[in-house]
Amino acid sequence: MKNTKFIFQASVKWTENKKGNVSSLNKPDIEISTPPQFEGYEGYWSPEELFLSSINSCIMTTFFYFADKFSLEFVSYHSEIEGEVCLDKGSFVFSLITVRPIVTVKNIYKKEKVLKTIEKSHKYCLVSASVKSEIKIEPKVNIVK
Repeated sequence: MKNTKFIFQASVKWTENKKGNVSSLNKPDIEISTPPQFEGYEGYWSPEELFLSSINSCIMTTFFYFADKFSLEFVSYHSEIEGEVCLDKGSFVFSLITVRPIVTVKNIYKKEKVLKTIEKSHKYCLVSASVKSEIKIEPKVNIVK
């Protein structure tokens, strides 16, 4: 890569009560709210879910990069993420984040390559590398014929 510095931008705007919109140029807005656990609203994305989604989607897109680099053919990729929040020194923090990627391949001999690719994806994901919380990866590889 020629550039070693990149700028990403987004904005938030309050709409009413504990609700707002996240926006970025040329992308659809995302309606957000304080989560119900903190007296917010059901049915809206919360900052906590967006944070977890950022980690999960970054690991996935980094997986795509390494899969291409390693010539790894896969049938599907799906990943769940879960974040545990606790009170630490008077502030709520994510104490543990667990990512559960599931990759399906057609050949059992690709299993080790998939696991290596997931490991590298976690290590080199820009977002997860920027997070101080513990991030645990629990991969699963499915084989189909």
